[in-house]
Amino acid sequence: MSGTQSQATASSLQICRIMRPDDANIVGNVHGGTILKMIEEAGCIIGTRHCNTQPGDRCAAQLARVERTDFLYPMFIGEVAHVSAEITYASKHSVEVQVHVMSENILTGATKMTNRAALWYVPFSLEDVDNVTEVPPIKYASPGQEEEGKKRYEAQKMERLETKERNGELLIPVSAPDRTTKEPYTVGFSQSSLIHLVGPSDCTLHGFVHGGVTMKLMDEVAGIVAARHCKTNIVTASVDAINFHRKIMKGCVVTVSGRATFASNKSMEIEVFVDADPLIEAEKGKYRAVTAFFTYISLDKQGKPLSIPPMKLEGDEEQRRFEDGKMRYLQNKAKRLADKERQQ
Repeated sequence: MSGTQSQATASSLQICRIMRPDDANIVGNVHGGTILKMIEEAGCIIGTRHCNTQPGDRCAAQLARVERTDFLYPMFIGEVAHVSAEITYASKHSVEVQVHVMSENILTGATKMTNRAALWYVPFSLEDVDNVTEVPPIKYASPGQEEEGKKRYEAQKMERLETKERNGELLIPVSAPDRTTKEPYTVGFSQSSLIHLVGPSDCTLHGFVHGGVTMKLMDEVAGIVAARHCKTNIVTASVDAINFHRKIMKGCVVTVSGRATFASNKSMEIEVFVDADPLIEAEKGKYRAVTAFFTYISLDKQGKPLSIPPMKLEGDEEQRRFEDGKMRYLQNKAKRLADKERQQ
């Protein structure tokens, strides 16, 4: 295969699979984490494929960041998920992958767009896991397309640095809320944690955890927090940017912790942290690996939106996090309205 043909093949990808009962919650809604994992798998394949289209060290693309992802429509058991991925920008040491997810009802033939996502990958050499290799350039349809991609690259780079500054806070793991001392609808009542031992099936060729595995665990914990607060069927509505600050190695014990930070009448925000604890290299100590904000909505038995119970805040710190969450909520709402007006 020629270099030109190889690069063309590496620039786009399509995968699909049917949604099974273990992909969904008890009422048949496919978990947001399941969809996030499929999105990341497609991104990893196309990113790794593209980064190996030039001579030199073989490498594997490692997820560094996922931009805000909206869940436009729910997906259900029995539907087929079609995941399309395309490389849209390449810097010297990172690549942007745009992913679209369509659901297909194979009984009626009806299809709908359920998700759009943008992911950033960094290629690491298979021979030296600390060595970031260079990314082959891509061909852009126009100079303007390249310029827009560069703006997105600079924006995400700046936001990653800002997020890293507040990444030091450690959250005490809570596997079950203390119902004897905490009132319902308080942060402490619904706060939850999940502990997972990283095995070979969770990892890439490097022995690092797949980003999709981490995101699925994060969605599970955030969903538990939302369900404990609402006591109804809840579904993922969106995920703000997910920043992967440090790699998680095979053999680590990861603690995924979530807490409610904000609730409007129609949605609630959950902050999720992933802390990694190396068992074999214990001298390295526990560290914060990933952070993100998940947003959930509450549904009745017919799938209609329900109001979110108001949060009961305790202390200045919870009030501060609530106000920060409210600001994010209003900013995202304004952005959605602006995008809707541009499309009309």
